[in-house]
Amino acid sequence: MSRSPHILLVEAPYYAHIAEQLRRGAERALEAAGATHEVVEVPGAFEIPAAIGMVARATRRFDGFVALGCVIRGETTHYDHICAESARGLQDLAVRDGLAIGYGILTVENEAQALVRAAAERRDKGGEAVRACLALVDLRRRLAGEDDEHTDGAARTPAPASR
Repeated sequence: MSRSPHILLVEAPYYAHIAEQLRRGAERALEAAGATHEVVEVPGAFEIPAAIGMVARATRRFDGFVALGCVIRGETTHYDHICAESARGLQDLAVRDGLAIGYGILTVENEAQALVRAAAERRDKGGEAVRACLALVDLRRRLAGEDDEHTDGAARTPAPASR
């Protein structure tokens, strides 16, 4: 059996009460999957891609990464830049470097929307980001020919045959 995935949660606690709910959902999903994890904090959503890139270049200890944070629209275009650049930075890392990254950065109009999406009992976007990350970890392992055991007990579609 493959070893349990080891995931890094990269949390931006700019809105601490929202970040805590995202992390709670993420940790619950990791526990349910039998995965282990560590947590690092960065100042805001903009810093998440840089942190993931630094960690991925410094160590191979993590099988995947989960970005957790929240950006709430304000009165200026700052929101648009932060949302676009953090998403682009994460996608660039995933595509260019082949990193398994779960996207759990809420981009919302107001705090009420964030609270609904962050709560593990409601939309559970932290848990959703973990499940996406773990699916990518599983795909990478299957493509690499690693053991076909997986963490969630669901049936798997066979990896595509080589041509």
